Amino acid sequence: MSSGPALAGKVCLVAGASRGLGRGIARALGQAGATVIVTGRSSEAGPRTDQRSETFEDTAREVEASGGRGEPYRCDHTNEREVDQLVAWSLRRFGRLDCVVDAVWGGNEGYDGERYPDGSAFGAPFWRRPVARLGESLESGVYAQLLLARAVAPAMVQMRQGLIVTVSFDTAGGYLGDVFYDLSKAAMNRLTLAMAQELKPYGVTALGLSPGHVLTERVRDAGMAAETTETPLYAGRAVAALVADPDVARHAGQVLHVADLARAYGFTDADGSQPDRFILRNQ
Repeated sequence: MSSGPALAGKVCLVAGASRGLGRGIARALGQAGATVIVTGRSSEAGPRTDQRSETFEDTAREVEASGGRGEPYRCDHTNEREVDQLVAWSLRRFGRLDCVVDAVWGGNEGYDGERYPDGSAFGAPFWRRPVARLGESLESGVYAQLLLARAVAPAMVQMRQGLIVTVSFDTAGGYLGDVFYDLSKAAMNRLTLAMAQELKPYGVTALGLSPGHVLTERVRDAGMAAETTETPLYAGRAVAALVADPDVARHAGQVLHVADLARAYGFTDADGSQPDRFILRNQ
C-alpha cells in the first residue's frame, strides 16, 4: 500500500494511542497524510499507565514524522466530562471529525504476562476469578467506547457522514479463552452493531476491527514476541483503507478482520507481508 497522502485533509481521532494498536493506527493514518488527534492518559507531563515509558506525545511526533499532522490531547476515556471536552475541543479546532477510532482498552493493566494484580491468571476458570475484574474490563472497554461514540455522533449526524471504528476482537468464531476478556469483546461488538443500525440512516458508518496477535509493547516486554502474527501498523493500514473507501458503508455493523481487509484493499504489514487471519488455539 502506498504511504502517499491519500487522506490529506481528513481529520481523524485515535483514542488510546499512547501505545499498542492505537499508536500503530495513528502512525498509519499519518503516513496517509491525515491530521490525527492522538489521545491517552500516559503523558510526558503526568502519570503513566503501569509506569510505562510510552506517551501520547510520542505518538503525535511519530504521526508528524510519518507525514501527517499530529495533535496530542490528554483524556481519560472512562470520564464522561473529559471525553465531551475532547470532542468539543476537536470540533472547535478542526471543524469536523471524519473518522474516530476507539482503541481504548485497559483490561490488561497490571498484567505481567502471567497474572493480574489480583493474583488471577488469564484463562483461569470463572469461579476462581475475582468478579471486580469484570467491572474494570467493561469500564475500560465498552463503557469508554460508548462515551466517545455518544460524544462524536451528533456532529457526524449533522454532517451526514463519518466513520466510527471500534477496535475489538471477533467473538463469532468461539470462546476467546478468558471469561472477562470474552464478555468485554462481545459487548463491544454488540455496541458496534447497535450503533451501526442507529447511525446508518444519517450516513454515518460504525464498524469493528479485529486484528490478530499483535506485537505491542506490552506483548514484547512479556516475552511473547515470537507468538505474534503482525505489527500494529497492519491494523493502522486497514483503518486508512477504510477511511479512504467511498463505499465504506457496506461494512456497517460488521467486525472486520485486518487480514481480510489487507487482501481486499491490497495493503501490507510493515515488512511487506500479508499475515493470515489469527486463529485461536481452542478453535
